[in-house]
Amino acid sequence: MHANVNRDEILQAIRSEMVDWRVWAGRILVMAFAALAGLTVVAFTWMTELAFGAFEQVQHRYTWWPLIWTPLCTAAIVWVTRRYVIGTAGSGIPQVMAALDSRVAPTQRGLYVSLKLSLSKMALATWGLLAGLSLGREGPSVQIAAGVMHHARRWLPDKSQVSEHGLLMAGGAAGIAAAFNTPLGGVMFAIEELSRKPEQRSSGLLMAAIVLSGLMAVSVYGNSTYFGVIRVDNLSWGLLLPGLLVSVFCGLTGGLFARLLLVSIKGQSMDRFSQWRQRRPVAFAAACGLAVSVIGLVSQGQTFGSGYAHSRAMLEGHDDPHSLYVLLKFMATWLTAWAGVPGGIFAPALSIGGALGNDVAHLTHYANAPTLMALGMAGFLAAVTQAPLTAFIIVMEMVDGHALVLSLMATTMVASGVSRLLSVPLYGAQAQIQLQRLPKADQA
Repeated sequence: MHANVNRDEILQAIRSEMVDWRVWAGRILVMAFAALAGLTVVAFTWMTELAFGAFEQVQHRYTWWPLIWTPLCTAAIVWVTRRYVIGTAGSGIPQVMAALDSRVAPTQRGLYVSLKLSLSKMALATWGLLAGLSLGREGPSVQIAAGVMHHARRWLPDKSQVSEHGLLMAGGAAGIAAAFNTPLGGVMFAIEELSRKPEQRSSGLLMAAIVLSGLMAVSVYGNSTYFGVIRVDNLSWGLLLPGLLVSVFCGLTGGLFARLLLVSIKGQSMDRFSQWRQRRPVAFAAACGLAVSVIGLVSQGQTFGSGYAHSRAMLEGHDDPHSLYVLLKFMATWLTAWAGVPGGIFAPALSIGGALGNDVAHLTHYANAPTLMALGMAGFLAAVTQAPLTAFIIVMEMVDGHALVLSLMATTMVASGVSRLLSVPLYGAQAQIQLQRLPKADQA
């Protein structure tokens, strides 16, 4: 009798899964929007590469051109952002985290994610790279993909078992997966940064949506890693001291960067620059753009843009970085973010970390510099974001082989721990700043 009851329950469950068209319609719709989100990020990637390529061509021909072009563009971008689409300012990751906050009503999520914001983010971040500013496309990709996925809620049938929270989480993670061509990194980003309440019945569907979005990048660009192949030699105890130095240096510089960024953006200090930024944000942005252009000329063009091409060339041994590259790229990225331009810091963080690892290799005379560059990328990214597992997995998926897995894990944990001594988690604090845009009665 008991066996018959169990059998009837199983058959009933199967029948409800197979017969209810709303469940399957919801699943198909989620996967379709996941593919669309991935393709949108691919299009955004193509736009940014084309834009920065155009900037480099003009800059190589007319070295002085950024001194005029970059400040004008920075001022114009900030003016458009503040006047029409304030929700696009900054990285994009804090906006998605804010949209996931329980204090945000469904009707207010449009302040942080929407199709309008996604399209505006694509245009303004692309414009920023056309101006030569030091920003990345990965943070914006999170907001862009989340906006696309969130739009699916309009078409989901009742009882589809997919929540708005789940769509936002999957969209944000899909942005990382497609931007870096690292589906596993996108899944970990969803777990470590975006997920506060685990989805239950729809979790498998949402994980599949994240992976599908990442596969859209693979289908267009091929199954190649973000920085090419980083080959490492057989590891030995000789890596212990250089690796520890990389971890500590990344933790200190990354924590300092996060703290400086938070203090600057909050604008709570009474220094002259913060007051200027509050009173005349467009003029302040122009000054930041001018400073970025001067830094770019001092570095012989190495600090312009996201730093992706420079990092890849450095890993392949085709580029000799400026002796002050870490400091100059640090300053250019901070000034770009402080100006209020829509853009991320993932790619510049990887570039700074890779250069820091290269500096430690020269300092300690370590033979295989790419190994320390990979550790530096993971360490600095972990220190800035204080998301060590995400940083570890993203860089791990760039490495050919498993020889560095334990070293990457140790580096990200140490760097993140050191960073916590200097700064609170960057994106969580920025998300709280975003929540201040809610009507006052809703922040209680």
